[in-house]
Amino acid sequence: MHPTEPLAGTAGESPMSRAAAVLRVTSGNFLEQFDFFLFGFYATSISKIFFPSTSEFASLMLTFAVFGAGFLMRPLGAIFLGAYIDKVGRRRGLIVTLSIMASGTILIACVPGYATIGMLGPMLVLIGRLLQGFSAGAELGGVSVYLSEMATPGRKGFYTSWQSASQQVAIVMAAAIGFGLNQWLTAQQIGAWGWRVPFFVGCAIVPFLFMLRRSLQETAAFEARRHHPQAREIFATLFGNWRIVIAGMLLTAMTTTTFYLITVYTPTFGKSVLKLSTADSLMVTLLVAVSNFVWLPIGGAISDRIGRKPPLLAITVLAMLTAYPALSWLAHAPSFARMLAVLLWFSFFFGIYNGAMVAALTEVMPTEVRVAGFSLAFSLATAVFGGFTPAVSTYLIQITHDKAAPGYWLSFAALCGLGATLRLYRSAAKQGSRAVSS
Repeated sequence: MHPTEPLAGTAGESPMSRAAAVLRVTSGNFLEQFDFFLFGFYATSISKIFFPSTSEFASLMLTFAVFGAGFLMRPLGAIFLGAYIDKVGRRRGLIVTLSIMASGTILIACVPGYATIGMLGPMLVLIGRLLQGFSAGAELGGVSVYLSEMATPGRKGFYTSWQSASQQVAIVMAAAIGFGLNQWLTAQQIGAWGWRVPFFVGCAIVPFLFMLRRSLQETAAFEARRHHPQAREIFATLFGNWRIVIAGMLLTAMTTTTFYLITVYTPTFGKSVLKLSTADSLMVTLLVAVSNFVWLPIGGAISDRIGRKPPLLAITVLAMLTAYPALSWLAHAPSFARMLAVLLWFSFFFGIYNGAMVAALTEVMPTEVRVAGFSLAFSLATAVFGGFTPAVSTYLIQITHDKAAPGYWLSFAALCGLGATLRLYRSAAKQGSRAVSS
């Protein structure tokens, strides 16, 4: 299958109609990241409402563990929902993932706290996170594959970059709402009930997101396939290509770790570790999201021009060399300016790397399991690396008493990305040589 086939019935369509299609398909990504960011930002408030403890560290770790538990469901969602999308089509499958995601969001927004219903409160929050994780396991892969299949010739990297770019819009919106609440409400009001307001905003936009998703067309690439494999065939193909899936997971480790470090963990890091104000932490997060939004399509376009491998190699090496020194410089004299400078530097890593990586991952996966394979690799990386970045960072700082310790985790993820890039492109080169010789 050619990676740049147009949408069904869209030959010669205008740039505006293609932009509208990108908006429709990425709408679910917006909801996913909007809610995930809120959970991370309001972790301190959530920990006191649902996981009260005499130890602030223990309470916060329980909250981050529940946050991370949602990521453990992603591989299951990738396998089962990803197989469903590969079988029935991108459009129908993405409507299902949005439905499950919305259910989890509504549950978290509405469930009473521990003081009201006891252990049932944290259990329902956990169920909400598990539903979100199960849905997100295939949501991101389904959206990325849809964008790659609708891309115009030679612009797959640019098109697929909007999958992550839509998430940055969600972070900007969530951070802006949080900044407003911080100005209008007291800390006590936010801790008691104000933290729920942004979650209710997320619930309110769900009908609009459904309207956008329902207007999607199926991709021509999917409709042109004569055989749509059954779940058993998809599982067998995934198992037969397990080396590619594992390499894809390691390739994605760099992007998931960086993303959750500079977005979800940033507010807690700024407030609890660096002792900066809530307003400073929110403003840094908002500006980082804007930076991500700018760098992502640039990274995708660069990879379209010079290939995927060069930016992947360059960014992983840069991250390995500078992650810990940059955080050490910040921890030595914490300030708004230093925190912004360091996280904008990491944002550059994320945008350029992810812009190339998403397109690369859609290209290495077998056609018949493109959604399931992509989703499984990305979900494993998120479960093992990205999703637990807040918890791992908190733990590393606790045991080392080094505020820059999260830099070790980011450097390790970059090393994984470097190794995976070399492995995948070495294998691709060998297959190309064999094809030419035959």
